[in-house]
Amino acid sequence: MSLPTGYRLLHEDAARNLSAWRAPNLAQERLRAEYLAHLAAHPDAMSKQGPPAHFTASCLVLDQTGSRALLTLHKKAHAWFQFGGHFEPGDTGAHAAAQREAREESGIAALVARPELLQLDRHQLVGAFGRCREHLDLRFVAVADDDATHAVSEESFAVRWWPTDALPEGTRRDLEPLVSLARSMLGLA
Repeated sequence: MSLPTGYRLLHEDAARNLSAWRAPNLAQERLRAEYLAHLAAHPDAMSKQGPPAHFTASCLVLDQTGSRALLTLHKKAHAWFQFGGHFEPGDTGAHAAAQREAREESGIAALVARPELLQLDRHQLVGAFGRCREHLDLRFVAVADDDATHAVSEESFAVRWWPTDALPEGTRRDLEPLVSLARSMLGLA
């Protein structure tokens, strides 16, 4: 199978960014090493048509004070998450993919993600995800303007602001560390 040039460039971008990234803790450093090993073993790791465990990009959206997070009620997972999804061959890198996903799924066209990688998250999938069995997520953060109006995309049941100290049940274990890192990166902790 011939891999589209876009996915080869995304693969190079992910390897370059992960090699340069300074993980905030030992657990994230272990994931960074796993991600690099996965990239080395799978030239098609950036494509959802690649191995059942493949890369995704996501973006947590916070308000300007960092006291609220804009989340999506995901149709396939039936849970609240940050915005994100699979890479597309036209994406210029992980940051661009995360920003595209956040814009598409939040309806906020002017949303700008911070360029720095925030967090890694490797999670298994259950439910209606087809051949996808595991996502190796590259996570970023964006801050929405106070006057930004959000909308629900076809991939979601709902999009809603949540207080960062009262995140939705069932996703707190995953979202709380992400929100904490984001607030710290943005100087809002």
